[in-house]
Amino acid sequence: MRIKKNIIYLFIPLILVTSCKKSDSDQGDQFYNNKQYEEAIVAFTDFLENNPRNINAIYTRGRSYEELGQLDEAETDFKSALALDDKNVQVLLSLSNLYQKMQKHELALLYADNATEIHGAPAMAFLLKGRAYHQLGNTEEAMKGYNSAIKRNPQFGQAFYYRGMLKLVTDKKQGACGDFKLAIDFNNQQANTALAQYCK
Repeated sequence: MRIKKNIIYLFIPLILVTSCKKSDSDQGDQFYNNKQYEEAIVAFTDFLENNPRNINAIYTRGRSYEELGQLDEAETDFKSALALDDKNVQVLLSLSNLYQKMQKHELALLYADNATEIHGAPAMAFLLKGRAYHQLGNTEEAMKGYNSAIKRNPQFGQAFYYRGMLKLVTDKKQGACGDFKLAIDFNNQQANTALAQYCK
């Protein structure tokens, strides 16, 4: 009887530690979802001390850094997550988007292109590939990227908006205005400004 009690007492601290570590991760997610990014970073950092290979915690901490404008720290976390799973589309897309923000368009293209190579890649992968080509001045490949995004998601307002912007710079104003109208139909707010400015 005494042996059973001793075994139970040995396992209680282990259960408590496991519960705390789980709650650290859950708490980090909750802070992130509530846009409490500094608190999320602290919670995920604590969790990762004992769970250094948890991709979700690394990735979401990176997203928290990104939301705070700490792009170098975000880059480090995204690359760490990718090192653990090099086919993780979400991480690849986040790296591409991050490099767009950092004006590193060749790197943005690299990670977007890698994402499009993965089976079942989402429309966002093709949009980001188009955006990178757009920024690099390759209008033909940019158009292919936007068209591919729209083909995969015919209600992708953001893709219609950027395709419209590309059509403007390639002297296809009528087509651009049509894309802006479709973008508005699919809840892209930026297109309202573009339509008012370019399609009077």
